[in-house]
Amino acid sequence: MSPRPAPGSVLMWEVRAAEGRLDELVEAVRQRADPAAQLFRSAEPDERVVVIDPTHRGVPDLPPELVARPPHEWVFDTVGRDESPV
Repeated sequence: MSPRPAPGSVLMWEVRAAEGRLDELVEAVRQRADPAAQLFRSAEPDERVVVIDPTHRGVPDLPPELVARPPHEWVFDTVGRDESPV
């Protein structure tokens, strides 16, 4: 079992679209991502989709023909503006 995410942390999930498949990938991500997640698409020619997900679920079961490579993901913790760096 993976450790429980810290309160206020988010999962940043990113995937690169297969050539010419960005619109289809965006729609597939939209259908699969948690409703609490924010979705972003890059400007062409980069063709990437980024999801900022407070539920840490990411985006499951993408059709493999829509992606150029497996997704990458990172967990980020909230940093208050009045906090000093460690």
